[in-house]
Amino acid sequence: MNAISISSASPGLRLRASGLLLALGIALVAWWLGRAVPLIGGPVFGILIGIAVRNLFSPGESFNPGIQFASKQILQWSIIALGFGLSLTQVAKTGLESLSVTLVTITVAFGTALLLGRVLKVHDKLKLLIGVGTAICGGSAIAAVTPIIKPDDHDTAFAISTIFLFNIIAVLLFPLLGHALHLSDLGFGLWAGTAINDTSSVVAAGYSYSTGAGDYATIVKLTRATLIIPICLILALVVAMREKRAAKHAGVASHFSLRRIFPWFILWFLVASAVRTANVLPAAILPTIHLGAEFMIIVALTAIGLSANLRKMASTGVRPILLGLGVWAAVSISSLLVQLVIGQL
Repeated sequence: MNAISISSASPGLRLRASGLLLALGIALVAWWLGRAVPLIGGPVFGILIGIAVRNLFSPGESFNPGIQFASKQILQWSIIALGFGLSLTQVAKTGLESLSVTLVTITVAFGTALLLGRVLKVHDKLKLLIGVGTAICGGSAIAAVTPIIKPDDHDTAFAISTIFLFNIIAVLLFPLLGHALHLSDLGFGLWAGTAINDTSSVVAAGYSYSTGAGDYATIVKLTRATLIIPICLILALVVAMREKRAAKHAGVASHFSLRRIFPWFILWFLVASAVRTANVLPAAILPTIHLGAEFMIIVALTAIGLSANLRKMASTGVRPILLGLGVWAAVSISSLLVQLVIGQL
């Protein structure tokens, strides 16, 4: 049994080796630079160097499996590792504190996508993809709703490229704006967690600001990410009803699967938090785990940078980018306004 497992795992490891080594090598440089220039931080250096390498040297196809593995799996592992430093009490408290801001920003995102998309004459499926990507969790949300609404591949690429563009801008811009606005760690964490799209970019911006802001932003973002489940359920019901009316028959086969869309790493994050709450691990080991989590974040963000094709992003067209900018700006401003009203800045 063990021999079969090892032999089946080895080809996967060999396939990913070149991409993983490239991401790890760049991440080590980014980590060192982040220590030298903490205002920018390792995560931002990782993204920028990754983008530069991808677009200047164009690593071959053999690097892609490892890069994709690092950008997805290692990111999830880093989030789980962060859970060992956060008690369940803290997670529950933060989730409840951020829920009102999160609900407002999600409503603003969908409303802006609908209205501005109509003005810009962006068609419905692309509007929905950009809206859900901005409202919930970027590329993960787009990937989750794609099997439900069945857009063209071109639309999916448009949406992901647009969301990714503003993820990069957010990582670079949010910490600078946060310092200019004199936001507290909790205020910035709540802003980043509710107004930045992908988990990776939230984590990067949060920890570039401060460790406290990064911890808070991570929990806020994970709370926000769980809302993809009711969103997908609602979309699945709407699509099923439309297809039922159009086809005039009793039922329509659906590719919707709660098991597939559920972000399982969030469950393991909660398990790690439970371990922290129960004080199972020695206190002396916790800083090492946190350091490992931060390095894994840099590796994951480096891989995301290595996945960014600037030429493709430039070819996505102006209107979807304007729509993404409008929705993102509306969400960012509404998040700050709600915090101002409720006194959480």
